[in-house]
Amino acid sequence: MAEQRVLVIGGGISGLTAALEAAEAGYEVHLVEKNHYLGGRVAQLNKYFPKLCPPVCGLEMNFRRLKENPRIKFYTMSEVAGISGSEGDFEVDVKVNPRFVNDRCTGCNACTEACPAERPNDFNFGMDTTKSAYLPFEQAFPFKYVIDAGNCSKDCGQACKAACKYKAIDLDMKAETLKLKVGSIVTATGWDLYDTSKVDTLGGGKARNAITNMQMERLAAVNGPTGGKIQRPSDGKEPKKVAFVQCAGSRDENHLAHCSYICCMASLKQATYLREQYEDSEVEIFYIDIRTPGRYEQFYWKVRDDEKVTLTKGKVAAITEDASTGDVTVEYEDVLAGKKQKKTFDMVVLAAGMQPSTKDSAIPGISLTPEGFVQPSALKAGISAVGSTKSPVDVQRSVQDATGAALKSIQTLVRR
Repeated sequence: MAEQRVLVIGGGISGLTAALEAAEAGYEVHLVEKNHYLGGRVAQLNKYFPKLCPPVCGLEMNFRRLKENPRIKFYTMSEVAGISGSEGDFEVDVKVNPRFVNDRCTGCNACTEACPAERPNDFNFGMDTTKSAYLPFEQAFPFKYVIDAGNCSKDCGQACKAACKYKAIDLDMKAETLKLKVGSIVTATGWDLYDTSKVDTLGGGKARNAITNMQMERLAAVNGPTGGKIQRPSDGKEPKKVAFVQCAGSRDENHLAHCSYICCMASLKQATYLREQYEDSEVEIFYIDIRTPGRYEQFYWKVRDDEKVTLTKGKVAAITEDASTGDVTVEYEDVLAGKKQKKTFDMVVLAAGMQPSTKDSAIPGISLTPEGFVQPSALKAGISAVGSTKSPVDVQRSVQDATGAALKSIQTLVRR
């Protein structure tokens, strides 16, 4: 029965949680994810709060729950193209894009070894490359390769096909549209990193050694582009003097007017990455306000009390890079000292803000605020929004919110 099914849009930590909770309560779930893999932004983190453990731990547990539950059907590389109907009786068009790899894939890596083309590695934010036939990351779920046809030239895909003895490469795959009948919908489309190259005062994307907070996460991760060794991008030098610049695009009417909530905690956490890896390293954090809600205040005290960490209240006015040395100069207004100053660092980490993914990729029929967030009060009955689809939140709050959304979706089905 259509009214006994739930559609979850987004396979990140919020979407996974909502889907699992609904399915484990006995309801059928369709889970739609635009990426090649499930896990969303959390999969790209080195560590996450509150336990500061690698995300693969929590994700692996959720993936196991998903594999063992026949009530969940998931679609990767898929997007919602249209929503019609009403509470208890929605019809949803889902476009499924071709992966060019079928279910016979065993993850043997033969296609990658044979592939003659390369592509920027978007999982590592372009800091390295992969072959055009690739596995998104080592613990990817589903554990299935994908071919980026947009980076293939002429008939180069034939090399991958010839190398696969399991006949898993299907270069004739086409996009298809599915029509799903569901009773309720949960939108959990997550967030994108704000493009800091749009902020001229922060270097406008021209400083090679001014990286984003998510690039820092990948540098520190053992499955990242450098195997977990923090190096600056231009020359691989060990950065011993690093600046963290808060509100990189956030709380700015010309960019993101809202506070991105997690940025302060992310920078404090990443300061510990550097300090743990290089004992002689020095960190300076330039901030407008330090916001560490609830029990996270204790973590702030721990970082603040490190004698090698300096917190400077001041707005950064300019970031420039010396082309010959790669060193980065930060010009800022020191509020407490009451004057403008300049300091030079090996590397700068920009606390780029959270922009809802709906800002650039809206869901048909879903009302948004000017910032791109979903407006819960304007949603049709039977549709709910969770996590950073509504506002910037951390992983813990996303999971809590998703659990509530699953219950709300079930209530919709029961009413019908």
